[in-house]
Amino acid sequence: MDIDKIRLLLSQVRNGETSVEGALEALRGLPFDDLDDYARIDMHRALRQGMPEVIFCQGKTPEQIVGIMTRLWQHHDRVMGTRAEPQTAEFVRAYLPEAQYDPVSRLLTLSRQGPPEPPQEAPYAVVVTGGTSDLPVAEEAAQTIEFFGSRVHRAYDVGVAGIHRLLDRRPLLFKADVVISVAGMEGALTSVVGGLVACPVIGVPTSVGYGANFGGLAALLSMLNSCATGVAVVNIDNGFGAGVLAHQILRRLVEDRDPVL
Repeated sequence: MDIDKIRLLLSQVRNGETSVEGALEALRGLPFDDLDDYARIDMHRALRQGMPEVIFCQGKTPEQIVGIMTRLWQHHDRVMGTRAEPQTAEFVRAYLPEAQYDPVSRLLTLSRQGPPEPPQEAPYAVVVTGGTSDLPVAEEAAQTIEFFGSRVHRAYDVGVAGIHRLLDRRPLLFKADVVISVAGMEGALTSVVGGLVACPVIGVPTSVGYGANFGGLAALLSMLNSCATGVAVVNIDNGFGAGVLAHQILRRLVEDRDPVL
């Protein structure tokens, strides 16, 4: 259950619009909801972390995804599933026609209203990629940031093989509050970005590359061994994790600027 819904429920109890018993029934699903022994949904996560549980679709059956997403949709205004294949998304949309699917990021989302629009002066993230082949992971990160209501810019295909393309985006990078650097091959882009900017850099190694890339291991080790300071690294192809981390950084900056939020 979203924090706003809990506040509304408590206000209704205070004003006599809802009975205590009715409120207890509404809160019955906290802290988790058991779905036929295949999932125990964390209904308390939005209250603890400010974001509801997100469904990792890979490895789940379409029926399980529908069950989990339907239950979350009953309690939250926004629901997200990651790593959804097109046929899975088609199955889900037959049961939940409101669901939206992006085939590039493989994100499956439900929303009763559009994504929150951050003000133009809000802190922002920049997602950069080494090449166009990194777009699926980069879009998973960028769209995750947008889904949770933070501001993001994109600078794609700016890898070190043509470093002038990255340097052309310096004004955007210099004003960023966090940068997500998505790169495969040898992953050098993240060190270069880390040496240019004053904000935190989140490296995302991708599995893009030839044989000795070892499915992203070469890029991962390169980023972990970066000599640039202020660089943190998530797992191979984990655009979602990078997007959540960037959003948490941006959200805290907004809260520090306006404690009322």
